[in-house]
Amino acid sequence: MTGLKIGFIGAGNMAEAMIKGILASGIKAELAVSDSSVERLEVIRTVYGVEAVSKDNKRVSDFADIIFLAVKPQILSVVLRQLKGRVRDKLIVSIAAGKTIEYIESILGDEIRIVRVMPNTPALVLSGATAVCGGKSALDEDLETVRSLFSSVGSCVIVEEEKMDVVTGLSGSGPAYVYQFIEALSDAGVKMGLTRADATLLAAQTVLGAARMVIDTGIHPAQLKDNVTSPGGTAICGLHELEKGGMRAAVINAVEAATEKSKELGRKK
Repeated sequence: MTGLKIGFIGAGNMAEAMIKGILASGIKAELAVSDSSVERLEVIRTVYGVEAVSKDNKRVSDFADIIFLAVKPQILSVVLRQLKGRVRDKLIVSIAAGKTIEYIESILGDEIRIVRVMPNTPALVLSGATAVCGGKSALDEDLETVRSLFSSVGSCVIVEEEKMDVVTGLSGSGPAYVYQFIEALSDAGVKMGLTRADATLLAAQTVLGAARMVIDTGIHPAQLKDNVTSPGGTAICGLHELEKGGMRAAVINAVEAATEKSKELGRKK
């Protein structure tokens, strides 16, 4: 992709992750950023060399062909009303959690090309998991453009919007589940005699390596698990304890509960 003009309204962590990813990927694009915080704008300007920074959202929207709405859900309506009538022929990409495409179209108009995105926090270290979906007027090439941009900060899939609550429950909330698992592994290592630093490093690297094996090999996780479990060995004994503790059911229940909560929050907005 070359010659893109990309604007970010909001300069928070996710916008910063996207800027970092775009620059690291070599995508040829001109960037502009707006935010109410002068401090955040200064970070974007000095750390990433983006000179086109402003407190004026309209200036960024007029500049850009692709506009990322990287603001908190509670102020999205204010930003959308600022942009109304100014974004015809532009692609709008919303990262505002819980805000549906229908909601955005109700303010901007359903003729506007809108793509909704659900990223997660590991995008900050270019290892995110993101899902995208398109509105009534979004073109296939719009979805591909957004998918390519978010692939610069990790992996990205295209889904139907009705699946976004599931995405929120799985990959959106999932880092919290994984952090708790890493903490539990580290606690176990400390209990059995390792230092906290060594236990945490080994636990985190084990999770990272196992995830990389799933992605790089394409082998089903169950088969990879079987490859580790020798007959009468240590791993099968540990797995038996996890099964007795209901780990599999607990994880499924966690994703289900988070999905239902996402639906509930969406109905309240």
